[in-house]
Amino acid sequence: MWICERVTGADLDIDEVAALYQASTLGERRPVDDRDRFARMLRGANLVITARLDGRLIGIARSLTDGAYATYLSDLAVDAAFQRQGVGRDLIRATREAAPAAKVILLSAPAAVDYYPRVGFVQHPSAWTLDPASRLR
Repeated sequence: MWICERVTGADLDIDEVAALYQASTLGERRPVDDRDRFARMLRGANLVITARLDGRLIGIARSLTDGAYATYLSDLAVDAAFQRQGVGRDLIRATREAAPAAKVILLSAPAAVDYYPRVGFVQHPSAWTLDPASRLR
């Protein structure tokens, strides 16, 4: 059985996490090849939960939270070989337990839009994003 634990993102091995993102397909939408930016992503998250099986990193939940109102679950990555076994659900559960008063908010990867309702998320119709390259009008 895998073990989920809260860790400090800055303490994680960047190559190990990047390999997990690639194995989960999340690497297609994250800057895993830009080591500096990827390292800043890991350092900047103040709530990071990992899932390991026999020492192997098989999943990660990377979040930003105030601990009181909102937890933004920015990345949920599970190695494709371990998907559909409950790893993602356990990572989400551990994220909620770390900030139990906060609402968990996320933007789904296109391939995962059917997953989140199955584990209890409710779609919100008025979420908005502003990309770094977009001009604020």
